[in-house]
Order: sequence, then structure tokens, then C-alpha cells
Amino acid sequence: MLIGAAAAGVSALAARRLIRTSPEADMTTSTSDDTDANAGGSGMRFRDFGGTGLKVSEVGFGSWAIGGQGYGAVDKSESLRVLARAEELGCNFVDTAAVYGESERVLGEFLEGRRSKWIVATKYSGQDAGLTATLERQLADLRTDVIDYYQLHWVPSGKDAGLFDELAEVRKAGKVRFIGVSLYTVEDIDFVLGRVDLDGFQVAFNLLQPDPFMARLGKLHEAGKAIIVRSALREGFLTGKFKRDATFPDPADQRHRWTREQIERTVEQVERFRFLEQEAGSMVQAAVRYPLSFPEVSTVIMGTKSLSQAKSNFGQVPGGRLSAASLGRIQALQVELGLGDRWPRWLRRFGIR
Repeated sequence: MLIGAAAAGVSALAARRLIRTSPEADMTTSTSDDTDANAGGSGMRFRDFGGTGLKVSEVGFGSWAIGGQGYGAVDKSESLRVLARAEELGCNFVDTAAVYGESERVLGEFLEGRRSKWIVATKYSGQDAGLTATLERQLADLRTDVIDYYQLHWVPSGKDAGLFDELAEVRKAGKVRFIGVSLYTVEDIDFVLGRVDLDGFQVAFNLLQPDPFMARLGKLHEAGKAIIVRSALREGFLTGKFKRDATFPDPADQRHRWTREQIERTVEQVERFRFLEQEAGSMVQAAVRYPLSFPEVSTVIMGTKSLSQAKSNFGQVPGGRLSAASLGRIQALQVELGLGDRWPRWLRRFGIR
């Protein structure tokens, strides 16, 4: 009962914020040659990308998987077909980085002749060449003159704080349109919300990792910044397809480094959320519809490397939300499992983080 009471306040807030949106035709108000990303009868819906004036598909294309690093080897021709299918299903937002293997070069080949249909986000990841030089190479690899949304892959501090000035300079030069950061902690969110020069941020947010997003939900609603959600499937585990004895033998797969204990614990946690399948139809749809149930979220990027994944991610997931009852049950379960960092200290005496 104590656990349920602790979760009640947050779950009530979540329930009030359940989003009911309608499909939008215009993906941006900033350019004149952008096309209707809802063409083809897709069920994709679109959201404001913070205060930028851009309209982004609520499910975006996470391109780490097509880079050949992080989730195993891929075939470039297959990746090009997957991107085309995502476009057909209404996706207009893609997130990448220079450190995602061949991702930017594959995207550059795909975007030729269709650049105006896509909002492109990429990142500076601390390369030795420096931000400006790295950006120039990324522009060449992506075969474009401008990056729509350029992010720092972390929140700089100390001697790296000058990167914010460099970000402002490349934006003033017209090489990027909007800027932000990819972040990891509550303190990172507080920092970003205090800076008017940053248009948004990217953060992990899923059933197993409610914080730092949920820890600052009220402030995020007030701030109105663009928010990209990553890791909605918790590195694939929230698909529900993995068992306790799962292995990842490919050294190019980031999960290759996971310990047996980490894999078993994650699978056990996922099993506790199986009740959502009845409402959503599958664990994939339930997992992604969790962050999509919050209007503060601009887009949820999903790693996609096959045509079957494209059909699910962009054809079946969009448009759905979880019920208020499910959100409340999720909150209680997250407390019980000790997921998140916002719970009071007294709860932790009962074995809860």
C-alpha cells in the first residue's frame, strides 16, 4: 500500500497528460519545399519539435543499427530499402552520429533527391578534429548543406563548456538550424532547461528507465523544449523476445559486453510488464507507446535495420497511447522494482532504490 501511494501522485499527473493528437500534414513551417509526410495513407502522427517550428513524426528513425556497429553487421542495400519503407510509412525524422559506423554515409546516399522530406539530426561526439571540422565532414557524408538539428553527445562542462559557443557559431554560419544535447541525468536536464540557447535534448526513457524524464516531468511541460526519446525498447529487451539465457556473440553488438547477471535481471524486469500486451497488442507497441503517452515528448527514435522492423515501428506503433489505468500500474511497478532515482529515501529502506 505504501508503494502504491507513493506512485499515485506521479501516475495521476501522467494520466492527466495523456495525449490525444490528430495526424498533421505539414512537417515543418520553416521551409517551402517540404512535402506532406503523411502521404500514402500512413497512420503516422506528427508533433511540434519544441519551439523550432518543425513538425516531426512521433516515431523517428534511429540509425545506429544501420551503421554496422552497435547491433551487428548490416547490408547497405537492405538499409536503403528499410529507410525507403520508413519514409513510405510517414517517418520524417532521422537521428544519427559520426560514431555510428557507416550510418551517415548510408543516409547520405539515401537522402539524395529526397532531402526535403527529412529532418536530419546528428551529433558531435568529441572527435579530436574538433566540432567545426567534424561537422564539415558530416555535411559531406550526409550530402547536405545544413543539419536540421545538431547535438553535443553529452553535456559539456569545465574546459569543454566553450563548445556551446562553437555551436552558436556554426548555427550563425547557417551550417545547422537548431541545436541541443544528448543527456543522461537529472542534473543534465536542469542545466539544459536553464539555457535559452538550446532548442532541446535527447534522453533515454522507457519502462525500465523512467528517470531522468519522469523526475522532471513538470518542468519539462513548462519549458516546451524539443525532446527526443531514445532507448524506448531498452536495447531490444522490451520487445519481449529475449530469455534469461540470451547471448550476443557478435562483438559488433553492444550487448556483447553485458554480463549474465545484467541480462537475467533485465529479462525478469521485462516479464513484469507483460500485462501491457493485452492492451497494446505486443510488447513493442506497449513499450513505445509508454513515452508517446506524454505530450512533452516530440519523437521516439527506434533503431530499425529490417523491413519487418520498419513495418512495426512506423506502421503499427504510431497513434496509440496507454490508458490512464495502465500508466498508474506502470508507476507502481516501477517503484516496486526500484526503477528510477526520484523515490523518497524512506522507500529505499524497504529494498527500493
